[in-house]
Amino acid sequence: MPQSKTEPTVVTPAAAFNARGLGWLYLVGGLVGLLCAVVLLVEKIELLKNPDYVPSCSINPILSCGSVMVTPQADAFGIPNPLIGVAGFAALAMLGAVLVSATSLRAWLWVATQAAVTLAVVFIHWLIFQSLYVIGALCPYCMVVWVVTIAVFWHTTIHNLRRHRGTVASPTRRGVAMLIEYRAAVLTAWYLVIVVLIAIRFWDYWVTLL
Repeated sequence: MPQSKTEPTVVTPAAAFNARGLGWLYLVGGLVGLLCAVVLLVEKIELLKNPDYVPSCSINPILSCGSVMVTPQADAFGIPNPLIGVAGFAALAMLGAVLVSATSLRAWLWVATQAAVTLAVVFIHWLIFQSLYVIGALCPYCMVVWVVTIAVFWHTTIHNLRRHRGTVASPTRRGVAMLIEYRAAVLTAWYLVIVVLIAIRFWDYWVTLL
């Protein structure tokens, strides 16, 4: 009997296009996140040197980086959160440059990337909760980081679902197909939920501005 041969993994033009689009998201998002992290780090250093320093992103009682920076949550792992952001977003931008250059990634790198962005999105949602319900203030630069991190996580997840949807069981495949098809709607709804939570949490202040 003839022996079956293992089909080689082929990178289709569509897959290459999707990976390159994801690369642009990584590159641009990484640079935006890196800029925010660097600014926050500089502001944090200034605040440590001078407790009376007012950060540039302290706009009002709610939009106040200074109020966030002096909390324990700003050093969640024993080091300033912006340092984590600098390292993470620099790595993301470099990975984006690799993908934009049409260089394919090994499977284990996609697994590592998915794990990293998943940890990142869990961490920023913890920070969102802390900002809204514990600290009671918002950091504008941090909110930009939230937007970037959620977008990177979601598009990375969609990309990996596309790569592996043929290997999942039939009942799950339908759910995966729906997530892929309505990916923009899911991401929009995600952002809207956060906006609504912010609006509700600080409604008493927002109405004073009207």
